[in-house]
Amino acid sequence: MRQIFWIRSSWIAAAVLVLGGCAMNPQQRASEASSHLDAVQKAGVLRICTPGDYKPFSFQKPDASYEGIDVDLMTSFSTSLNAKPEWVKTTWANLLPDLAAGKCDLAVGGVSVTTERQKRAFFSAPYMVNGKTPIARCADVAKYQSVADIDKPEVRVIFNPGGSNERFARANFKRAKLAMHGENVTIFDELLANRADVFVTESAEAITQQKLKPGLCAVNPDKPLQYGEMAWMLPRDDMAFKAYVDQWLHLSQAGGEFQRVMDRWLK
Repeated sequence: MRQIFWIRSSWIAAAVLVLGGCAMNPQQRASEASSHLDAVQKAGVLRICTPGDYKPFSFQKPDASYEGIDVDLMTSFSTSLNAKPEWVKTTWANLLPDLAAGKCDLAVGGVSVTTERQKRAFFSAPYMVNGKTPIARCADVAKYQSVADIDKPEVRVIFNPGGSNERFARANFKRAKLAMHGENVTIFDELLANRADVFVTESAEAITQQKLKPGLCAVNPDKPLQYGEMAWMLPRDDMAFKAYVDQWLHLSQAGGEFQRVMDRWLK
């Protein structure tokens, strides 16, 4: 009798699921049936939004091609879907709106995880801890050890618009002189030219730029001013796609491919 009970119970459960599925409105069913996971495989193209101005994550070269950590990882990720990567140039101010508008399947390029972005998008599992770190002329490093040291009337703080760097600068520096610079690629030259004193960005970028720009030094990159995580930004409410992205990232990390990419760009 116990066996019959469980069999009958499974029939009832199955019937409930079927009836529940029938009760869903067409819009709900269409939403559950569709996913970027399916669309990308069908099209054979993975559309990737990126500003392309953020070394070492994503940087657009003079020939219009891209290079960096996220570029290498996205190339491999695309292959796992039997798709080709298609890069969609955007800006930090338009990164989230472009993703939300469906112009791309995901957004990468050194994207910081924030609650404001989380309200309108999903994030992959974080793949790097990468907090906010000042970069300044090497001769001035001792002067800018903390937020309080930087937030003084005589200090010129520069920032790029539309992303977490701007939000950090506006939230933390109330007395310093703030200046917006539209191009992240040339913002470090402003420091070297003594037209600005401090730029606060992620530690990975600060470390990379001090190698590329002699005379600039990251200020305590191992002890950032603010904790931060980097991840890929995904369309909201697409759980199937997020699950696949997270699983691929996990296997890439466990299998060593992820670390090889990191070592290529950070060592």
